[in-house]
Amino acid sequence: MGKQIRGQRKGRGSVFVSHSKHRKGPVKHRALDFAERHGFIKGVVKEIIHDPGRGAPIARVVFRNPYKYRLEKMNFVAAEGVYTGQFLFCGAKAQLKIGNILPLSAMPEGTIICNVEEKQGDRGKIARASGNYASIVAHNLDDGTTRIRLPSGSKKIVKSTCRAMVGIVGGGGRLDKPMLKAGRAFHKYKAKRNCWPKVRGVAMNPVEHPHGGGNHQHIGKASTSKRDAPPGAKVGLIAARRTGRITGGVTKEK
Repeated sequence: MGKQIRGQRKGRGSVFVSHSKHRKGPVKHRALDFAERHGFIKGVVKEIIHDPGRGAPIARVVFRNPYKYRLEKMNFVAAEGVYTGQFLFCGAKAQLKIGNILPLSAMPEGTIICNVEEKQGDRGKIARASGNYASIVAHNLDDGTTRIRLPSGSKKIVKSTCRAMVGIVGGGGRLDKPMLKAGRAFHKYKAKRNCWPKVRGVAMNPVEHPHGGGNHQHIGKASTSKRDAPPGAKVGLIAARRTGRITGGVTKEK
């Protein structure tokens, strides 16, 4: 019997958990309330801050609570062009301006958006990484849904009552600059979690990995594994629909 492989050890957590000590808190929209559903509410951007382990900058926005005498501080994904001192408006009747948060039904087709809700009230799930954006493809007024194009290029249908921020996420072009040296990768992943450096399976011994061993570094079997493979054998391309190079032209969906 072989050793427990790396993927099995990661499941237990311990040294593999994310490094969240210095993080600035969850980044999400305001909780959906009466003010957002039927009008709008104004907030002011107090500061734009870096969140360790996240490529995108965070905007710290302060709102006045509509029901009690107190202030509410929210962490929003900072859209490109948002600045400190800017007024941000959230709600169905807010203007279509960069940084404002509106329901999809209030935006025209072709609008560039980010931090989109998948379900109404989940406070933002899609297009949150630096430089990412989604765009509105079409509205279906009959069943109250909207077709959006995701950063991957695939299309998704969501409810038109889902909210999104206007604009693209700040911090774009992060991947254009090469790492160049191992020290930079070390500090990048030090802020995230223990996932670097990564030893290849073919470089291991047979006891440590299904791809290990042999007189040359080769896999020696299919690189794919089935979805219900046992944990010690679930390596390589898991439940791959296809492998190899993608050839041929891009087919555009109408």
